[in-house]
Amino acid sequence: MVLRLLFVLLIALNIAVGAWLLLGQTDTHARFSTDPGVPKLRLLSELPPPATTVAQAASAAPSATTATPSSTAPATANAPAASTNANALSYTCMALGPFATQEDLRIARTALGAQVQRMRARQEQTTQTRGWWVHLPPSPNHAAALAQARQLGARNIQDYFVVSAGDNQNTVSLGLFKDPANARKRRDEIVAAGFQVQMTERTETVPEYWLDLIPTDSKHFDWRSRVHDPAIGSHSTGCF
Repeated sequence: MVLRLLFVLLIALNIAVGAWLLLGQTDTHARFSTDPGVPKLRLLSELPPPATTVAQAASAAPSATTATPSSTAPATANAPAASTNANALSYTCMALGPFATQEDLRIARTALGAQVQRMRARQEQTTQTRGWWVHLPPSPNHAAALAQARQLGARNIQDYFVVSAGDNQNTVSLGLFKDPANARKRRDEIVAAGFQVQMTERTETVPEYWLDLIPTDSKHFDWRSRVHDPAIGSHSTGCF
């Protein structure tokens, strides 16, 4: 009888302990659903957004605000180029001369060297007037030329000469003149005496020297301050 009572009490005690464990510790089991030190499992929807996503979103906003200035960047970049072109040194190719001698050319070349990018010297042949010759028309022979000379003497005309050799052989010369006005005066005197007179320009081929150059800055190139010969001029020429 006692054993049966103890058995019943043990069963009742087990039932009570089981009920307390099942019902009395619900909060503890709910609070500690995982073992200590083990991270809790979460749904993907519960996780916070990654840091890279936040950074990309933050950088997207400034880029959107700076889109407008960047669109004007080409115009700003072109501004220095435009100002550079406006301030660029201008140049033209020009020629100075003619110089009478190579020494004159050398002096000018030395004087202008600091203001010139490039220079070259050149020589040309030109025809210059040596003077004016007043004379009678050529005679067919020397005897006819002497006869004309005697006629001039008979009219009191002096200062004549019979050319006996060369290209102007058998011509009566009445004078050489550098000034054309004096040559015309002499011609008119002989014409007034009744003779046919010719007035011929005498020329010769002589060298002349030129200096072609490219100034560093044509707008501020004052070659007159360094080359003081009034006979020297300038004109534009083809670049070299």
